[in-house]
Amino acid sequence: MKGFVLLAAISVSFAAATPAGSQTLASSGSVEARTRAIVASFNKSKRGVKERRGIRVEKYKEVRSTAVVRANPQDYSGSYEVQGLGFSLDLRVNRNGDVSGAGVDPVSTDNGVMRRFTLRDARINGALLTATKVYAGGSTQRFEGVFIDRTSFDHPGDKGFATFGLGVVSTPIHVSGITLDRYFYERER
Repeated sequence: MKGFVLLAAISVSFAAATPAGSQTLASSGSVEARTRAIVASFNKSKRGVKERRGIRVEKYKEVRSTAVVRANPQDYSGSYEVQGLGFSLDLRVNRNGDVSGAGVDPVSTDNGVMRRFTLRDARINGALLTATKVYAGGSTQRFEGVFIDRTSFDHPGDKGFATFGLGVVSTPIHVSGITLDRYFYERER
């Protein structure tokens, strides 16, 4: 027991003596880990072969996503939309990296009712955007996403088609019997 108390005391004094810069490194590591996790959730690969009545049909789809870190934060500014679901987001980023934004979420995709929000405490760290959505009634929701290039391949020899946007992980919603918890906000051209 004495050894445990001594070890605990040493740990506490070591933690108190840790320089503030090391906390930044720890949080930087978690930003990188979170960025990698979100980007990985937007990758997919499907291959399959169906055969019916002597006809063989091969299906192939691969999506590769990579984080996009811009040297000039203003390059993230723009209008973004989730195709076919009604989600939209307008981001304004200044040269210093200060972020403001507003958007629209569907309350339910079945009835077309939308609700507006603004972003509060929005920050970009690398390619990771974190903020709090603030809705008209005062309710809030965490907002987290990564700026990514998504490249789709339709067959193994395909050169791919790349799209830039914001991959967001969010609270699940139900759309036509499917539960969605991540959305790709494509930047409008």
